[in-house]
Amino acid sequence: MSSPTEEQLTQALGTVLDPEIRRPITELGMVKGITIEPGGAVRVDVWLTVAGCPLRDTITRDVTAAVGKVPGVTAVRVDLDVMTEQQRKALQTQLRGGRPEPQIPFAQPSSLTRVYAVASGKGGVGKSSVTVNLAASLAASGQRVGVVDADIYGHSVPRMLGVTGRPTPVENMIMPPSAHDVKVISIGMFTKGNTPVVWRGPMLHRALQQFLADVYWGDLDVLLLDLPPGTGDVAISVAQMLPTAELLIVTTPQLAAAEVAERAGAIASQTHQRITGVIENMSYLVCAHCGEHTEVFGSGGGETVASALTRLSGTSVPLLGQVPLDIRLREGGDAGLPLVLGAPDSPAALALRKIADALGARGRGLAGRQLGLSPV
Repeated sequence: MSSPTEEQLTQALGTVLDPEIRRPITELGMVKGITIEPGGAVRVDVWLTVAGCPLRDTITRDVTAAVGKVPGVTAVRVDLDVMTEQQRKALQTQLRGGRPEPQIPFAQPSSLTRVYAVASGKGGVGKSSVTVNLAASLAASGQRVGVVDADIYGHSVPRMLGVTGRPTPVENMIMPPSAHDVKVISIGMFTKGNTPVVWRGPMLHRALQQFLADVYWGDLDVLLLDLPPGTGDVAISVAQMLPTAELLIVTTPQLAAAEVAERAGAIASQTHQRITGVIENMSYLVCAHCGEHTEVFGSGGGETVASALTRLSGTSVPLLGQVPLDIRLREGGDAGLPLVLGAPDSPAALALRKIADALGARGRGLAGRQLGLSPV
């Protein structure tokens, strides 16, 4: 039996698809080389896109199976290597059809938009409720506001804001729907019903990048990002894509929750982000009859987190406000009408508006502003 030719082997490798990109590895430039040895043994060198690729075994198996079917092949050996940064960039350009990578406007030096990443150490502290009400309050005061629902697995912002519209594609941009003068984008707008999102880190990163770069936000005064709880992939991606984003840490008065929130804020020391302040949610319950305050979840959590983050960061991290428990906050979230709009005189709404006013009063950033100065 005659030995296989390189042309035959290349054709066989053209049937092997990258498990994630779903394109032939020959088309993606992942075939580093083919060596045909005496006796029909074949060695295929393959470029992996990243080190530690979780699908390396799948690629090895598929390449071995495809090459093994070629007449004359007696043995197959697959050697894996890793693409250089330059090769990866070339692959990205190819996948974009030669178009330049979309830029994130909020990461440009000329951007004057203040970006706040709303974070928490654990779930259930009301982070999304705080985000939605801050956004609605800022918009009601005349600010141009956008919200990115970056909690990919637990997205809830569209319902809480009452967003019923769908994103509209225009050329290569996505027009976000809005409610209460707040522009919103969420993965929930791209999934059917209540379908769960089952993604790994790279796909989370890409989704967030699209939310920031492919969505037409216009000229915003404030952009709020509702992060998932903890210090996982999305929090790290936000720090990479938006290094000037400031953190708002949400906690409850309970000391156990405060300790977890402290860890969420401590990530700023590694990502070099600024912590704007701490918001204590569910601080107390106001009696509807006598007005007495009952500290259902204890007290002191917000102050504890603020003091700890001040020590860790070396800069002052204030407690921005304490938001009391209010059943109308939950009802407003279910109905799509934020509390600051539905019951603006309630204690919780007043506390949230005070925090929003403090954030709005900071004005727009100065980065990139033309000062009209010239050397003498």
